[in-house]
Parts: sequence; C-alpha cells; structure tokens
Amino acid sequence: MKSAVENLSPTRVKLDVEVPFSELQPSIDEAYKTISEQVQIPGFRKGKVPNRLIDQRVGRGYVLETAVNDGLNGWYQSAVAETGIKPLSRPEVEITEVPDPSATEGELKFQVEVDVRPEVELPDYSGIAVEVAPSTKSDDDVDKALDELRGRFGTLVPADRPAENDDFVTIDITAKIDDAEVDSATGLSYQVGAGTMLEGMDEAITGLSADEEAIFNTKLVGGEHAGEEAQVTVKVTAVKVRELPTADDDFAQLASEFDTITELREDLAQQVGQSKVVEQGVEARDKVLEKLVELIEVPVPESVIEDQLEQHFNPANAHGEEEHDTEEHRAEVRENAERSFKNEIILDAVADKEEISVSQAELIDYIVNSAGQYGMDPNQFAQMLDQSGQVPLVVGEVRRRKALAAVLGQAKVTDTEGAEVDLSEFVKPAVDPDLESALNEAAGVAGASEGPEDVPVGPAGDDPGAARF
Repeated sequence: MKSAVENLSPTRVKLDVEVPFSELQPSIDEAYKTISEQVQIPGFRKGKVPNRLIDQRVGRGYVLETAVNDGLNGWYQSAVAETGIKPLSRPEVEITEVPDPSATEGELKFQVEVDVRPEVELPDYSGIAVEVAPSTKSDDDVDKALDELRGRFGTLVPADRPAENDDFVTIDITAKIDDAEVDSATGLSYQVGAGTMLEGMDEAITGLSADEEAIFNTKLVGGEHAGEEAQVTVKVTAVKVRELPTADDDFAQLASEFDTITELREDLAQQVGQSKVVEQGVEARDKVLEKLVELIEVPVPESVIEDQLEQHFNPANAHGEEEHDTEEHRAEVRENAERSFKNEIILDAVADKEEISVSQAELIDYIVNSAGQYGMDPNQFAQMLDQSGQVPLVVGEVRRRKALAAVLGQAKVTDTEGAEVDLSEFVKPAVDPDLESALNEAAGVAGASEGPEDVPVGPAGDDPGAARF
C-alpha cells in the first residue's frame, strides 16, 4: 500500500491512498465468507456456498464493494500510521478508483480529507518574565484562619433581632405564577448572603425578624417552571447566629494536636504562609500560560469548535444550557474552546520538547485527588475512567500540567514591589517520591502498582482509531 499526504492548510490534509490488488485480496476473501453466511442456496449449508455461485447470485461487483467497505478503515489507519498525521476529526473519504469486478489485478484508490493537530514552533520560553501580587502575611490573616477553624466548632443560638448578613435563618417559601402556586417548601435552613438560592432572596430576608415575611419577583431555577418569572413569598420563622468557642488552650486541644493556643496560631501562620505561596504560584502559572499563547501562533480547526458547541448545547447533555443558547453565550463557549485547544497544543509541544512522561504515582495521585473532589471511592473512580476510555485523557492532562510547571520553573517571577519570588516549592513534582509506595498501595487504582514505571501514552487526541466512515 502506498500513501501520500498533501497539506491543504495548517490544520487540514488530504491523503492519497493506493491499495494494490494483492492487499485487497484478503478483504475479498473475507467478503465471500461473510456473504456465504448470509445467502441461502439449496443444496449448500450457510458458509459453504462456492464463490462462483455467490458471483452468480449477488454479483462480483457486490463482493468487491463489500470488501472495500469492510477494509477501508484498516487501510486508512495504515495510511495515518505511515504518514504520521494526527487526526482530529472524522475523515471524509472519496473512492476514486476500484478494480474491475471481472479482473484479478488493478488497484483501489481513495482520497481522505481530515483535520489534524497543527504543528507549532516553540520559542525560547526560558526566562519568561511575569509579575504577581506580593505575598503579605499579617496577624489579620491568622485571625481569619483561626475564626474559620472556630466556626467548625460553633453552635447556633437564637437571636431576637432582624436577620443580618451571615445569620442562619429558617424560612418557608411559596412561588406563584399568575396567582397560581407552582412550588412551596417549609423549614428550609439558609445562611443569609450565601447566594445559593433564588436571586433576590438575600435582599428580601435581610432585616426580617422571626414571623415576618417579604415578597419579591425572581426567575425560578429548578423544576418544570425553571427559567420562568415568579412571585415568591418568603417567611422567616427563626433567626440564629453562630456562637464561636473561645480561642484558648482548651480549644487548641479540642481542634488540633496542639496543647496551647500559641502553638496552634504558629501552625496556622505557617499554613497561611504556604497558601500565600500557592496563590502566587497560581497567578504566575496562569500568566506564564497567557504569555506562551501570545508568543505562539496556533491555528484552530473549525471542526474542533463546532464539536464543542454541539456537545455544549446538545439537549441530550446540555443540562439546561439549551435554554441559554444565545449569540453571546455561543461566543463565550467558542472563545473558551479556542483557548483550551491552543493551551493543549502548546503544552503538548512543551511536554515533547522536555521529554515529559507520567509516572504511576503521578497518575494515581491525580485519580485519588479527583475522586475526592467528586466524593467517590478512588477505585470506583479509576474503574469509571477505564471503562469509559478516559485514562489516556487523564494522562494527557497530568502531562500538560507537568509541562506548564517546567516552563514556570524556568520563568522569572517577581512581585509588584520588585522582589524575586521563589516558586520552587510550587513547581516541585506533584508526588513526593517518599509517597510513591503509599500511593501504589492506595490504588489497586488502575492496577498501576504492577505496570511499568512510566505510562507510555502521548497527548490526548493522537489516537486515529476513533475515525469512522
């Protein structure tokens, strides 16, 4: 088989493929077997019908057509491997020449147009300069962290006054549309200012005492009337405030492993300092990526954007997004899709240049952390990823994160006051080597403890096997 590739644009190619008759013959033989299982001819069992009788009954042309259709994807895959292209979209195939049905020689020729991952030229990204906010740690930050910890051990006590921001209230609500009640609930607990219920709820509740009510207009967000305007009556039945425990040695012993409040504050101060470094690291990371995108021209195939729009607004999986299918929202989704695609292409190129691989421990660590975010058991989460074929996508994500960390590690980061920022702790490997054995134990996850040290999977999107005709 011979194949040649022609670049139609930076993101689209045309493949010319020639399959000699000798390579077409196995598909023809297989087609005869398939058809022999399907036709019924008196005197012959299924699967035992001679080829010459099949030619008489269904025609040699039909056999050849079946052979071509069944073998086309395999020849396409071979052409992809031979030319080294990385398809992104479903291929568009045109058969340009088929051997004469009566002949025993000749060639099958076909052309394929398909969108591919663009190649990008990386600039010298060492020493990219970015500026971040200063890392300032104050007693107020420690006080805030201590108050948050005290809040976990607080108790709610009744308050004989109107509701204020951060108070906890018990409420009854009723929603009406055109004077007809469409929904109601009683005894709901809500923290004023949380913003987790209906728009306008916080403003309506603020200033109400127990047994007082207010009426406001809003748009419903759930149920069969989601998105419709309604008149809502909210009644406060109780107002409570959180009473915090005293910050003393007794509290330190209750809430931590420390014996004194002084030791607890020192530990909180260290945590605050670490969180400030993380904040600087996140800001620097995002700005470094922005600069990379500015420096590198990445063409984006329109098919990638259209696929994202289709997935986002498809009623089958849009989860209500179809109700917000506006020109402005589509523009926002398009912009996000383009940015994500550019980020992926650039970071994959960096990962290739830096020869970045993904270790078992890094993959396991990502799975364990992600499972925790979804409230799932790590083993179940790993099985879900495996069954849905998403493990290569996860590997690609971890690999890109490491690539960005590699660029950040070479960047020149200063704060707005001119001080150099040390992010060595922020960009260190995601998994401490000392934790690797413990992580491998934790996860029968993906069976990684028995596999190779590095996961040999390239960037997501490289597998042409998803191509269908």
